[in-house]
Amino acid sequence: MSDTMVIALLKDMIKVALMISGPILITATVVGLIISIFQATTQIQEQTLTFVPKILAVAAVGLLTASWMGNQLISFTKQIFTIISNIGA
Repeated sequence: MSDTMVIALLKDMIKVALMISGPILITATVVGLIISIFQATTQIQEQTLTFVPKILAVAAVGLLTASWMGNQLISFTKQIFTIISNIGA
């Protein structure tokens, strides 16, 4: 296994990790920002107010993108197993 192959594999691994975690992280950030703006404008300083909408939004995005995330992980896993099987050849 050459250095360029390892670097390419690490690059793909980081890309897949960012693609899979991206929708959930972006959703949590946007919902948190919206609720923070709402709290600042209404002067409601309740700390637990952010948790329920954030959890519901993240769960909804997780359910909507679960099959896509699974397909991305399966595709990357197949790629890794193909590379492993070709190392000895």
